[in-house]
Amino acid sequence: MQVLVVEDEKRLAQALEQILTEKKYMVDLAYDGRDGFDMAVSGIYDVIILDVMLPAMNGLEVAQMLRKEKIATPILMLTAKDQVADKVAGLDAGADDYMTKPFSPDELFARVRALTRRQGEVVIEEMTFDGIKLNLSTCDLSCNDRSVHLNFKEFEIMKILMSNPQAVTTKDDLIVKVWGYDSNAVDNNVEVYISFLRKKLEFIKANVEIISLRKVGYRLEGKANA
Repeated sequence: MQVLVVEDEKRLAQALEQILTEKKYMVDLAYDGRDGFDMAVSGIYDVIILDVMLPAMNGLEVAQMLRKEKIATPILMLTAKDQVADKVAGLDAGADDYMTKPFSPDELFARVRALTRRQGEVVIEEMTFDGIKLNLSTCDLSCNDRSVHLNFKEFEIMKILMSNPQAVTTKDDLIVKVWGYDSNAVDNNVEVYISFLRKKLEFIKANVEIISLRKVGYRLEGKANA
């Protein structure tokens, strides 16, 4: 899951990044409203955690502009203010939920989970495609009686490919979703991990292969001779 945290208090932003990353979320940070809006309007995020008091553009303005741009990503608004009027202002601006500082990590996770459920997230433990299985709890990829463990980036790439099998996923999409919006990753990073995954698919004797489409991207496809 991809989360954008827009918070100008850098220590708090980095603390949020750490606790979310420990729960296997992919996290990008923005330290002012303008950067936060520019990143959020891409539409790649599953949840936006948005502070109210921000430089360049406050959180209320960011939420309003995102809704005007038809970005429906759930917004969890953060503030030190706990007056009813402040909460109403945040919700009226387009936020989906409102949390006052300080808060516990457990409360944060509960609210993030609730927001993703509202978006129709279905909790599943396993993905399958043409005989291969990806266990979302253990990060194991298997076919018949053979299994191999995937590291974090291998797992994220395979999950993306299996989420929409036979559709093309571009290298840019993989970089943004796996490495992050502000990453320095390049095409070669993707190619290296695709190579790792191909070797692991071969190891488990899968009837599936990752097809490269020149200058377009990758897709999963069943082997013709399977």
